[in-house]
Amino acid sequence: MKIPAERALALARKELYSSFYAPAFYGITAFFLLFLSVWLFYFQQFFTMDAASLRPYFSAFPLAFTMAIPVITMKSWAEERKLGSVELLLTMPFSEWDLVVGKFLAAFCQLAVMLILTIPLPLSLFPLGFFDKGVVIGEYAGVFLLGASATALGLLLSSLCKNQAAAFLGSAVALLFVMLVDLVTKSIELPLQLAEGINFISLSYHFQSFSQGTLDSRDLAFFILTAFLFLFLNTRVILFRKWR
Repeated sequence: MKIPAERALALARKELYSSFYAPAFYGITAFFLLFLSVWLFYFQQFFTMDAASLRPYFSAFPLAFTMAIPVITMKSWAEERKLGSVELLLTMPFSEWDLVVGKFLAAFCQLAVMLILTIPLPLSLFPLGFFDKGVVIGEYAGVFLLGASATALGLLLSSLCKNQAAAFLGSAVALLFVMLVDLVTKSIELPLQLAEGINFISLSYHFQSFSQGTLDSRDLAFFILTAFLFLFLNTRVILFRKWR
């Protein structure tokens, strides 16, 4: 008999095999890498900067995630509902947490592959200046944490939608909101408490400390707790569908 962790891993492996055979994964990976490169060299004009810093590069990740993560997560639950296979999953000896964690691990592994493929670009720039490698490591730690929280949110939105198109649009809009809502506080003068409340719900705001190479325990806790919250809500959605 499989223990819960093994059941989640078994489902994650199944999802990964399916995803790596899908052209959409390779398409969004190519777009993701191209977008980050164009952002750094064209929009930020890296070679005209008088500083050895990769902050402009990492500042693009929140926006890139709003396009990449919906593609990764849109079929996780929505396609299962469309094909009717979700009913089969719910009759198998898996708990709601097994299913949700398995789906999350598969989606996050896909995102991790995409993030690992971004590493050669910073490495190729290191010989051009005295980059602080500790800062770059901190920035990558923030990127992975941001990606985990955003992936969990994308999966939650997928579980609420009936097809991939709706899941993609819903996730893209939700991620765009939580990534960019802190821009409101930068462009409009708001009461302090309202501004703090808006910043608190912004994923990119909590990513800022990591983009500066600082490992802030409060932001670390925020990403871990929000990822857990989105996964927990996902289990409630699955439980509701199971007993409906």
